[in-house]
Amino acid sequence: MSQQLLHLVFGGELKPGSQTEFVDPYHLDIVGIFPSYAEARRAWDAKARATLDDASVRYFVVHMHRLLDPSHDH
Repeated sequence: MSQQLLHLVFGGELKPGSQTEFVDPYHLDIVGIFPSYAEARRAWDAKARATLDDASVRYFVVHMHRLLDPSHDH
């Protein structure tokens, strides 16, 4: 059985000129937590495509399993 590797997909409006700093971190769009990178990537892709016309909005995939177990390198 493969190990569960959790991934968080979230995003929101970035500050002008920033690649990672949000305008309002209290109102981020939390898309969800997914048990595989493939599922997270599909969710990320759907959100990224839906906000394609708004250059100030960006979505990210966070490898939560790396935060939970830093010694794990997947």
